[in-house]
Amino acid sequence: MPSAGPPRPDQPREEVRVSEELFAPVSHGIELCYQTFGSPDDDPLLLVMGLGGPMTWWDADFCERLARAGFFVIRYDNRDTGRSTKVKVRVGRAQLVRAFSTGRARTPYTLDDLAADGLALLDHLGIEAAHVAGVSMGGMIVQTMAVAAPARVLSMSSIMSTTGRRTVGWQSPQLLPMLVAPRKPGREAYVQSSAAMWKMIGSPGFPTDAETRRHRAEETFDRGFDASGVMRQMLAIVTQPNRTVALRSLGIPALVVHGLADKMVHVSGGRATASAVPGTELLLIDGMGHDMPEQLFDTFVEAIRRTADRAS
Repeated sequence: MPSAGPPRPDQPREEVRVSEELFAPVSHGIELCYQTFGSPDDDPLLLVMGLGGPMTWWDADFCERLARAGFFVIRYDNRDTGRSTKVKVRVGRAQLVRAFSTGRARTPYTLDDLAADGLALLDHLGIEAAHVAGVSMGGMIVQTMAVAAPARVLSMSSIMSTTGRRTVGWQSPQLLPMLVAPRKPGREAYVQSSAAMWKMIGSPGFPTDAETRRHRAEETFDRGFDASGVMRQMLAIVTQPNRTVALRSLGIPALVVHGLADKMVHVSGGRATASAVPGTELLLIDGMGHDMPEQLFDTFVEAIRRTADRAS
């Protein structure tokens, strides 16, 4: 269906139906916490968040804008984040550092498992096929979903992500000490370190104020932050395969969005993804870093809607 576009300032915003937070058993003792926005009669859109990010990093206002654009929006906590199941396998820091260096390690789970979680959530909701959008690690997950089950993915939007090829999408060297540094225990220590990271990787052209960064960190910790879970997800990321060849086989509408100021995943990762998937729309944004600033919500909504419409 065509996008209605954002409402004019003089128009009242349409009321959006929002579900309570619910739980879906997906596999081998894993339960995912999820929430929906909009009408189940609209186009299903599964939103997949990135490393250590609960579903609330998909801002509720953003989800409501997507619902007004004709989507039935599903956001969820990946395993090891938020209110979803935490995996009881310990990962050592030395193991993670070796995996960064070599790309190889034994892992509690892989990106394939995280992609299977998303597909199983669709099964739980009785949805045969959906549009999918993912941010950072979530972009890697939706790419993996599309490769593993192309008939179930109507369109794919990969945002500030990469293909798994180790020579693209690298992190800025100045971030590595913060990524591998031991975390001090406690809420306040997490809030301070998280807010500092967001300040470093956020969008210089669309800045977020310190109060907003702190509030997001507090909400993330209170929702069920697990430092070990972040390390398990990082292990899945650094041992992911190179999907370039597999992505070339996709025949679905695709969108790649990437910020030209992204320090966490270099823009080369977005360019490589767009080059791999035939017919991809590549949207590069000046001043955008590794976040989704409110100033760009309508830009993202319109691009995702435009990509979904190509599936029609």
